[in-house]
Amino acid sequence: MKKKHVKFLKQLLETPSPTGFEEPAAALVRERLGGVADEVSTDTMGSVSAVLEGTDREAPTLMLAAHMDEIGLMVTYISDDGFLSVAALGGVDAAILPGMRVDVHTESGVLRGIVGRKPIHLIEPDERKSVTPLSGLVIDLGLKPKRVKKLVSVGDPITFGVGFERFGDGMAVSKCFDDKCGVWVACRVMEKLAGAGRAAGDFIAVATTQEEIGTRGAMTAAHAWNPDVALAFDVTHATDYPGIDKTKYGNIVCGAGPVIARGPNINPVVFERLVAAAKAEGIPYQLEAEPSVTGTDARAIQVTRSGIPTGLISVPLRYMHTPTEVVCLADLDATVRLITRFALDLTAEASFVPGMGGAIAGGEADAEAAGEE
Repeated sequence: MKKKHVKFLKQLLETPSPTGFEEPAAALVRERLGGVADEVSTDTMGSVSAVLEGTDREAPTLMLAAHMDEIGLMVTYISDDGFLSVAALGGVDAAILPGMRVDVHTESGVLRGIVGRKPIHLIEPDERKSVTPLSGLVIDLGLKPKRVKKLVSVGDPITFGVGFERFGDGMAVSKCFDDKCGVWVACRVMEKLAGAGRAAGDFIAVATTQEEIGTRGAMTAAHAWNPDVALAFDVTHATDYPGIDKTKYGNIVCGAGPVIARGPNINPVVFERLVAAAKAEGIPYQLEAEPSVTGTDARAIQVTRSGIPTGLISVPLRYMHTPTEVVCLADLDATVRLITRFALDLTAEASFVPGMGGAIAGGEADAEAAGEE
């Protein structure tokens, strides 16, 4: 991955956007795509949509959705001693929180906080066997109680106080790769399509909101745009480290390429075209079985209006919903190439009705058009 693209990825990851408070990330997306897209808009849910018009009015419109919200916490109570009680924004695991540094986002600025818990010396032996629930944890701001009550309000959001770092062989670690890396992918696909002379149909990149509490931004964005075909991008669980049951969760490996989902949440023609695009580009890919609805934006998009043919692409992610989520950067680059090729292969003849044809064999677009810049 080129340094300029890593820089943008780092910027996205370190821009706070807890569920329901995505405005800073939204501003970053608008700035990035303002000079590329023909139209950039923000809806009342906070989702940002960027449109790159196609060259053929008869070709299908493609929407790519990736959520920009991250998990976090919310202030629910401020004690007389100046300590904060909190609730979860999204799926936060209380077991990882003790001792963590966090950022409390207040009207007057960001405050550094520490998630406090009694030290092991003061915990009774029986207590050590169980996870301290979120209700039993507090956040220490290191400030006098009067100052805490002046600066902090109930409802203020909180994010993990860590950032992006490269490590190992092509790996990276950060909070909120779920799913800021998807927003990065969506921006990069639009940039590559613009550089390739545009796709036949319109391309709509949507950075959605509130996915972590029910794919809410995707619901409204899909209804508003009503595209002919859609892709959702998210992360999926890597199973390439100890303790994961591959017979239950499949064999998903960091560095082995993007993951293409298959199952009832996925339109079969979209799935086939994604596989064909990967083969045409020589991109290694992995398959993931999704036997029910997925916990992604694809869930909402597929059943919007009269139904939108939807696909789901992911990258393997280790340690999901922790401050130390891990991806392989090469998987992100490969995903950009895959989605770009998929978009360039969409022509007016494409049909997404299951069992009625419409799949392609090997790809239709010039392979060089989607090449690396």
